[in-house]
Amino acid sequence: MAQPQKQTHYPTPVAREEIEQRTLSVIVDNEPGVLARVIGLFSGRGYNIDSLTVTETEHEKHISRITIITTGTPMVIEQIKHQLERLVPVHRVHDLTLEGEPLERELALVKVQGRGEKRIEALRMAEIFRANVIDASTEHFIFEMTGRARDIEQFLQIMSELGLVEVARTGIAAIARGRTEGL
Repeated sequence: MAQPQKQTHYPTPVAREEIEQRTLSVIVDNEPGVLARVIGLFSGRGYNIDSLTVTETEHEKHISRITIITTGTPMVIEQIKHQLERLVPVHRVHDLTLEGEPLERELALVKVQGRGEKRIEALRMAEIFRANVIDASTEHFIFEMTGRARDIEQFLQIMSELGLVEVARTGIAAIARGRTEGL
């Protein structure tokens, strides 16, 4: 026999929303202070930025594109987008993740030090990952690698075992696939 449910005055707990990573493309006027205002919106509300890139994309119109990789619940991401849209120099906010799988690339410069077998292995692995040697001496290599962030992470993990010394990364540049409306 089924047990009757107890009545309670407390609300039933709401299921926790999953944390998602999103790629946002923010089209803004290229003017002093815009980037600081966008970053201030994130830091002032405790939102995290995983990756940030910005550059002018239309020189005649003085328009820039800020690409932001951030994480949060779907509700938090929607809040971020709405708050970004309210900033005066912002023209448009695209959630590239919702528009479909965006094309994302990052550039990394990777300095690896090594001799003998480790040096040979580092060169072999760089070839597999399509990383280019852009500087070399008898003691080190500097590789240039462009690709998806997860591929760069995998390359760095391998290089850490072979003499990784230093890494410089650009952050992720992203664009929607297929036909989309212009800026």
